Amino acid sequence: MMPVAVSGGVALHCPDDGRYAFFNSPYPAHRLMTGLDIYPNTENNSSFPSPVSGAILQVRQVKAPRGHGFEAPEQDVVTIIGSGQSPGVVVKLLHVDTRVEVGDEICVGEPLGPLVRSGYFGYHTPLHAHIEVRPADDPIRVRGAHTMNSLLDLEGLEATEELTGTVLLTRKGFAQIRPIGTPRVVVDVGGSPGIIDGGIPLYGWFGTHTQNAKPGTSVRLLGKEIGIVRKVGPHTCIADCTKFNAHLGEIPVDMFFVLTPMQQTVVAVTSKKRGELDLNAGNEVSVTVS
Repeated sequence: MMPVAVSGGVALHCPDDGRYAFFNSPYPAHRLMTGLDIYPNTENNSSFPSPVSGAILQVRQVKAPRGHGFEAPEQDVVTIIGSGQSPGVVVKLLHVDTRVEVGDEICVGEPLGPLVRSGYFGYHTPLHAHIEVRPADDPIRVRGAHTMNSLLDLEGLEATEELTGTVLLTRKGFAQIRPIGTPRVVVDVGGSPGIIDGGIPLYGWFGTHTQNAKPGTSVRLLGKEIGIVRKVGPHTCIADCTKFNAHLGEIPVDMFFVLTPMQQTVVAVTSKKRGELDLNAGNEVSVTVS
């Protein structure tokens, strides 16, 4: 487990072979820079490892929406963990069916329980846990969490000029790609480089990890403008999408950019028409923006 973010004085850890994202979601906490999603590197949904150490304070079932094109349970699960690192705050997890008893202590990396693929997930959204650090007297609410501070290294970045990669994982309409020739997908934010994080153009907005963003600045990917900075945070910004199209070959796609603890970007693509994309693991593919 490696620390990937700090929020409210609490370090949040991701599995060494996992992935994480601050902005790859349409839900409010991510727009507010207060949410972190962690995706373990597993398809068999083994137990999710705790991102923090502390005592299990609450495990609560909450009503979930219906699945969008897939069967989903009627309930999701919220887990609240106390933190010894920072008095006065707690860590909130969603989508983890915690099997640890309330009152028990847990350490970073120890198993909590299987993940829940509830109706909060999109059709192609991989299994993950949603994490916030919140005031101890306000542990459940959607808004009001502490800001996430990324631990990404932002030195020595250069804007990505070509997005070609190898297909790692695939199913009908979906592919996960490791970029070739560049460990991270880097955009140009008004002349400064930044690491893109989020789902475009599907969500209509995205995040960028950068050091010098200003509101109103243009964000360009592969030389094409894809957004205008709306909000600036600590070493990060949020931009609203401008009009553009992304294609894998001739197929219109949405792109989803997530990060790894090894300072790499993993790109997922989904076809605009469900099931239109049909690739094999090991294929070399290119994505274009116009």
